[in-house]
Amino acid sequence: MFTRQRYRLRLPTRTLQLGERTVVMGILNVTPDSFYAGGRYPDAQLAVERAFEMEQAGADILDIGGESTRPGADPISADEEIARVLPVLESLQGKLRIPISLDTQKVIVAEAGLKAGVEIINDVSGLRGDPELADLVRSRAAAMVLMHMRGSPKSMHKGPFARDAMRDIAHGLRASIAIARRAGIPKSKLLLDPGIGFGKNYRQNFEVLARLPELARLGYPLVVGASRKTFIGWALGGKRQVWPPEKRQWGTASAITTAILNGAHIVRVHDVSEMGQVARVADLVLSAVSRARSGRETTVRYNR
Repeated sequence: MFTRQRYRLRLPTRTLQLGERTVVMGILNVTPDSFYAGGRYPDAQLAVERAFEMEQAGADILDIGGESTRPGADPISADEEIARVLPVLESLQGKLRIPISLDTQKVIVAEAGLKAGVEIINDVSGLRGDPELADLVRSRAAAMVLMHMRGSPKSMHKGPFARDAMRDIAHGLRASIAIARRAGIPKSKLLLDPGIGFGKNYRQNFEVLARLPELARLGYPLVVGASRKTFIGWALGGKRQVWPPEKRQWGTASAITTAILNGAHIVRVHDVSEMGQVARVADLVLSAVSRARSGRETTVRYNR
């Protein structure tokens, strides 16, 4: 079993310890069209209430998104994206105790978010969409998630898919890292996401989960977002029926467990309380493996 490397993620207001236990990132989609209806909060007040609920449920980070990146989604303007997320961010500023991540590919949206207290920019394009985003992140001393996506949300499931998914992901992430580092973003502020479901076919998503230790060799903390995604629906329904997102919670739990045991530092989830339980148990398994290998006692500490 893989031994998870430990890192310090330096944010503008705090430093997060990664690797001792799994960090849970709660998903808050301020959109009317995300793939999972249970994760949509287009009304700003309801979104704010949900943010506090996630914090109370044990989320370590809140990830807010104003543009759907589901397969086939059409892009929206920066103005529309800002109109969705900014009221929520401004209502949470100075009130939410956990750091906020903003899921955006646009430098204008990111700038508005950073002014409103965002500490992490989560870019699903891995800086392919707007390279200027790297300069902004560096200038504001924020952290950044670099995700791998083959194609765009509009085209990523139309193929062609990579013949060697892991090679494609590693190549893409190295390119993203290079852009970020050239812009001056310190290594201690970068995280990598293999992009489960983003331009990978059904079998490749399982392959990515199984081979996460290979991506860990790139030397950065890993973020994995598998929550309620379509590949889980295919696995549960088989050829006859794809299970809808509302019925994928237990399949998600299995995917999250696999990700943690294979080295994920942060898991991005809709169901914070339930997947927090999953993370605790998986962390204790990793702790037991560490004790067996080192011959000494180790303890996983939770501040919840």
